[in-house]
Amino acid sequence: MTYPIRITSDKVILREFALKDVDDVLAIIGDDKVTTWLSFDSRDRAQAVAMIEGTIERAQQEPRAEFYLGVTERGADSVIGFARIGLSGVQAGKLGYAIAAKEWGRGYATDAARTLVTYAFKELGLHRVSAAIGPDNTASIAVVQQLGFAREGVLRDHVFTNGAWRESVLFSVLAHEWSW
Repeated sequence: MTYPIRITSDKVILREFALKDVDDVLAIIGDDKVTTWLSFDSRDRAQAVAMIEGTIERAQQEPRAEFYLGVTERGADSVIGFARIGLSGVQAGKLGYAIAAKEWGRGYATDAARTLVTYAFKELGLHRVSAAIGPDNTASIAVVQQLGFAREGVLRDHVFTNGAWRESVLFSVLAHEWSW
């Protein structure tokens, strides 16, 4: 596995995070409009720095267990989101993604998720990729359904965020089901 990873797709580039991305990352993970849908509450600047430092450190571990990449528009370098696959189980990964609120509705999440899942199957040799999404997050559910993920069921009281327990709807796709 080579570090750093840089993957170009139709709309976005997925790349490793750098400390210079802190303001861009803070605009995403510090925005209640975005974190309402994530598995954690909004974070401050110090937490954004810690997140980036941890991501950079984990990216260099061998074997690599997490692929947490910044999403940039093609032709630009500022981070407008992130996409992540955390390896779990045997040849399995958990997908997560977020896009800055001001960029919603432009297809960036779909393109980033498609690109990272293709990488997971093709380059990492995964068999299964899952995504756990809040039941009210209709935009994110539409992303995974558009990509061919199947609904598996509901994870009860799956995450504690915004002061309450929240269920997640579990979706997955298998390598042989993926549209290359």
